[in-house]
Amino acid sequence: MIRRFVNQPAANGPTISYDEFGPLEIRPQPGQVWCETDHPKRLPATYTRTHGVRHWLAFYDVHKKKLWGYMRPRKRHQEFLEVLKLLRKKYPREQRIHLILDNFSPHRKEKVLQYCRKNNIHLIWTPTNASWLNPIECQFTHVKEFVIRGTDYQSHQELKTFLNKYVRYRNKHTQQK
Repeated sequence: MIRRFVNQPAANGPTISYDEFGPLEIRPQPGQVWCETDHPKRLPATYTRTHGVRHWLAFYDVHKKKLWGYMRPRKRHQEFLEVLKLLRKKYPREQRIHLILDNFSPHRKEKVLQYCRKNNIHLIWTPTNASWLNPIECQFTHVKEFVIRGTDYQSHQELKTFLNKYVRYRNKHTQQK
């Protein structure tokens, strides 16, 4: 059933894939460099997480091949509902949004389900233990490679800035086939 939505544009609306990426911490991340070094750079020890963690709640339009996301301190149903409302604003109300997502418990809260029914959002659940069926999962590999690896961000705001820069660059340079 998911194959039909992924391979064929829906006649009455977009197919959007959703998932959470994180937790994102402010600490040095191991990575690779493209030049020779005489000895490896050591990462400083980080025993405390004074900045806390953040989560990137991300969407991927399967047919337009566009990615976007919102950084939030938590990933409860309240935050999910908040970003769903932002998603709904991106498309005309008469267009039905087909949303592919996993079975994470905040996605199944009654408030969320009611909002989706009232706002023309059709939820498509991936099978349990099959998150790899969600098309957004392969997008996170590039986020890890180009935004997270080999970095030492000083704040969540700096990390958010680089996530947004990556998304703008990626969306601008992605070819539709």
